[in-house]
Amino acid sequence: MSTQSERQESLRRSEQPLGRDELARLVARDIAPGSFVNLGIGQPTLVSNYLEPEQNVTLHTENGMLGMGPEATGDQIDGDLINAGKIPVTELPGASYFHHADSFAIMRGGHLDICVLGAFQVSGTGDLANWHTGAPDAIPAVGGAMDLATGAKDVFVMMTLLTRDGVSKLVETCTYPLTGIGCVTRVYTDKAVFLIGPDGVTVRETFGCTLADLQAVVPVPLTAAGPE
Repeated sequence: MSTQSERQESLRRSEQPLGRDELARLVARDIAPGSFVNLGIGQPTLVSNYLEPEQNVTLHTENGMLGMGPEATGDQIDGDLINAGKIPVTELPGASYFHHADSFAIMRGGHLDICVLGAFQVSGTGDLANWHTGAPDAIPAVGGAMDLATGAKDVFVMMTLLTRDGVSKLVETCTYPLTGIGCVTRVYTDKAVFLIGPDGVTVRETFGCTLADLQAVVPVPLTAAGPE
C-alpha cells in the first residue's frame, strides 16, 4: 500500500490554473463512452464543445431534448433550439424532443449517468448548494437542480475553488440552502480536481499549486489520490 508521501509525489500537476475552456475539456475527457449526461447552466454548458464523436455521449437538456450537440454559432443558430440556459445549441443525428414532464421523468428516474452542475458550495461529504445564497435580494431559482442532484448516478461539479474574497467553496459544512445531500462525487476547479468518497476528499491533480497550498485554503482534510 502506497504511503501518503508517495501518493503526493505521484500527484499529477500542471504549472498554471485552468481556464474555463481547459476545465471543460478535462471534464469532457472524463465522461465515459456511451454515457447519458445533463449539463447544468453556466460553466458546465462548455463541456458539450469538447466531447468527441467516438465517446458516443448523449446529452440531455431539461427543457426537453436528447441528442444535443455543441453550442450553435453563426448560421447554425436557431432561436427555437436552445438548452436550459437559453443558449443556442445544435442537434446531433437521432436527436429527439419531448414534453417537459417527460424530461423530468428522465432526470428523476435514474436514467442519467452523470450531471455536471455549477455550485456556490460543496461540502466535504458531498452536499451541494447551488441554487440560492440566502441573500435577501436574491431570486430563488432551483430549476431542475434538485431533481438532477438526486436522480443522476454521478454528480460532477465545475466551479472556481475560491470566491472573489478568496474563501474556499469546498467547505466543511454548507452554509447556503442545500440542493442535495451527499450527492457530489467529483469537483472540478481551476486549481485542482477533488474526488469525494466514503474516506473523505482526495486530490487527483493540481493546477498551478501544490497539495500543501490547497490545504492552506480548503478547510477540509485533503489527501493525495492513489494512481488510477
